Amino acid sequence: MGLTKRIVSPADLRQWTSSIACNEILNLINSVNSKLVSRPIQDNLKSSKAIMLVCEMLDKLQQAIKDYPPDEQPQRFGNKAFRRWFTWLQENAIEIGSTIFHDHGTTDFTDPPMLYTGAVDEVSGYLVESFGNSTRIDYGTGHELAFLAFLTCLFKLNILKTQTDSGASTINDLLAVGLVVMPKYLVLVRLLQTTYRMEPAGSHGVWCLDDFQFVPFIWGSSQLIGSQHNPTVITDRDVVELEKDKYLLFSCISYIHQCKTGPFEEHSHTLYGISEVPKWEKVNSGLIKMYKGEVLEKFPVVQHFLFGSLLSFDKIQNGKPLGGSEINVGVGFSQQGFIPSNIDSFVKPISSTIQQSNQHGEKS
Repeated sequence: MGLTKRIVSPADLRQWTSSIACNEILNLINSVNSKLVSRPIQDNLKSSKAIMLVCEMLDKLQQAIKDYPPDEQPQRFGNKAFRRWFTWLQENAIEIGSTIFHDHGTTDFTDPPMLYTGAVDEVSGYLVESFGNSTRIDYGTGHELAFLAFLTCLFKLNILKTQTDSGASTINDLLAVGLVVMPKYLVLVRLLQTTYRMEPAGSHGVWCLDDFQFVPFIWGSSQLIGSQHNPTVITDRDVVELEKDKYLLFSCISYIHQCKTGPFEEHSHTLYGISEVPKWEKVNSGLIKMYKGEVLEKFPVVQHFLFGSLLSFDKIQNGKPLGGSEINVGVGFSQQGFIPSNIDSFVKPISSTIQQSNQHGEKS
């Protein structure tokens, strides 16, 4: 089965938020989030073979940028050379994606069994969607969502594993997704953005969390729980630059400083508001709530999402996603669908709503 669009109107959002695909991706986000608590990025982390293959794949995509240098003539919206890099990705996605399957000749561990070629096709399809739109030459949270779908498929195929083998010297694959894969993915997409002057897709200007990313802020705030830094340091550029290689959130803020000029509180109003929140735990839970409202509930973002056999549009039942773990429907979803959130009250100001959501608990 090839990947297909199923979200064609805002009326499809309820089906989407109660779908297997949406819930399994959210389950991955929460699973990695819980693993990252108080875990800064460290040098020389030993990862599984599958994680290393994903990283090698991202390295190959990054190296290919050199083969498609930006056009020198003035261009108003993005550099059209990105389309040549993207065409190369489309033409080679199957071959590139298949390298991750290493010793997996079949995928008979899926239920129902899935042929190797079908699995590679779907995984590669999500990979292609993970780096931007070649027509508009833009990138945003919808493309980040596609990369999360790509990773979710690898867990469903048991290529990446939720459990670490007894006695293994490597870190858990869920932890490695946050500490190893996501930093490498960010390096790649940032290079694409700066090389080809990609536009933000669907940005809300100063009221958005960030022009390009969202999930690294969630995972980065989890990393900072229990650290020596409290949320006030978000506005301290010296601390941000000193710690950007250890924490995803600081890495994202450092990149914002590279791309934007002027006072931080003006060009990144929502992020500035986080500095007023007393604890990272509250920041983390508030950002998860905001992600559901600003990404998963927004038709302009999810209308481009593609569905297949691995991540289907079917309504969730008591399934076993991500290597056999039960789906957690207590993190903002119910069997009837997603409980809408009042995102305006969260964004303006973010700090008061984060505190309120933790005082009253999240609806489910």
